[in-house]
Amino acid sequence: MKQFLMLLAIAASMANGFAKPENTERTIRNDCFRQTVDGETIYSQGGGIFRFEDPETKKMRYYWYGVKYYAAEEYRKDPSVTLPNAQYDCVTCYVSDDLVNWKSLGEAVSHEEIDKHAGQTWLGRLGVVKVDSVYAMFVQCGSRVLVAESANPAGPFKWGRLINMQDMVGTTNTGDQTVFVDEDTGKGYLVCSKGNGRNRIFVAEIGRTKDDSIGLLDCTKVYDGAGREGNCMFKYGGKYYLCASNLYGWDCSYAYFLVADNVKGPYREAIAYYKRPDNDYPLNISNAMQIMPGSERDYAHLSQTGFFYTLRGTNGELVLYCGDRWAEFAGNGIGYNQWVPLSFDGEVPHFNSLSEWHLDPKNASWSVGSKNNFAINGSFDADRRIIPLAAKPRQEYLTGWTTEFLKGSVATVADTLSPRLNHAKSREDRRQTVGEMALLITDRQHFERRVSQEITATPYVPLADGSYTLTAKVKIEQPLKQLQLFAETGGRTFKTSAKKQKGEWQTVELKGIRLTGGKVKIGIHAKGNANARCLVDDITLVRE
Repeated sequence: MKQFLMLLAIAASMANGFAKPENTERTIRNDCFRQTVDGETIYSQGGGIFRFEDPETKKMRYYWYGVKYYAAEEYRKDPSVTLPNAQYDCVTCYVSDDLVNWKSLGEAVSHEEIDKHAGQTWLGRLGVVKVDSVYAMFVQCGSRVLVAESANPAGPFKWGRLINMQDMVGTTNTGDQTVFVDEDTGKGYLVCSKGNGRNRIFVAEIGRTKDDSIGLLDCTKVYDGAGREGNCMFKYGGKYYLCASNLYGWDCSYAYFLVADNVKGPYREAIAYYKRPDNDYPLNISNAMQIMPGSERDYAHLSQTGFFYTLRGTNGELVLYCGDRWAEFAGNGIGYNQWVPLSFDGEVPHFNSLSEWHLDPKNASWSVGSKNNFAINGSFDADRRIIPLAAKPRQEYLTGWTTEFLKGSVATVADTLSPRLNHAKSREDRRQTVGEMALLITDRQHFERRVSQEITATPYVPLADGSYTLTAKVKIEQPLKQLQLFAETGGRTFKTSAKKQKGEWQTVELKGIRLTGGKVKIGIHAKGNANARCLVDDITLVRE
């Protein structure tokens, strides 16, 4: 009887479209393709999350809008190929009560709705604000900004009007944009950059204009400096944070920020309560925008600034960084949405690069997931070019890693014959590993090399004592004398060797690492004769 009732419950849940159980631990996992509670892949890029009343239940819920591109679905099926065209399919809408378990509400804006007015064009970078009883979506459409309207937060949104931004930002289009809603005032703002060069950022209030249409009431320049894209904003502690990323196309970058007491500025550098001796915040180093501490370690968990959401709960406020990983166009891994919690030291936000964490929306709190990967940039995809790189940004090292040249040639941008530190993988290699890049170890002469990363606990992310497993994927293309995976912690060294098989990817696993003192150095130690060569990829450090 008990089995019958269980089967009946499962059948009922499937009939209601909930084939997957709810994520009761509210675990957010990055570096994967996210799914709805129905088991469908979530396709939402360049969008935002907004809180509206559900017209049916009258409850406040989270609505997540973004664009689905045809390439996103193709790449989901086969991530071994980086795709060239950002052709839109539709604007999607998902709904949630906890920011973790999402259900699809279908198309908020259909392909046909855009196509009949604008044809095949660029569509992206959007957000929704409620003006009176109308839900207004502001989205880049070709060389203008489209305002689409709906009487329902889930849509369907219909074509409203195009806004020529020339008189406001100096170009007909915006460079990048998002919509920010100040929950204290209910006002919405378009945060955008100039279309050409993206070196100026603007904040424009959204509302009803003199002709009673929904549009932009004003436009205030809040930044004038180096080019910045991924323009977005959040509010925390009564202050406004203006954020952006580098002009790296589809690739990942630092997360930049400035802070202000007023939404329209003036924006300035943030102030920390104090500088921790082991955490020297990289301030004042990039044309008047600060790099968010922690984001420099792996280029914001291999993402661009997408949007933020500020949760308010019994424990105060929690800011979620919601980064876009444009993997289908950049080839930099899997998963389109990389979400991490921010921590604060005074006014300074700290980026916590996590692969798994738990969210408590009621209390606005979080904790590290039990299967979090503590290794940073283990896929070696943060670097979008071959390193060393003489062009901008000049770079002689791999992001997040230290290379020791114990014997043989030293990598340097000054030498055209310098050994390369990473490698653009073949399609066959990408079928067996993640992303476009891998660590490359080779030299024209006999060599010995150590590539390592020091991982330490931070004031926000503990690295608990216990047993850990270090894993890497290795491909030996020309035999080496030695290829070891190692971990150093608490005065002890743990190590294991790769098998000497040639030409095939193998998984090397080092179990039972007894980590102590909140600190460990992990890495690869290689020795080889001239032209010995191997690739290393997908390094993880996970607690057992």
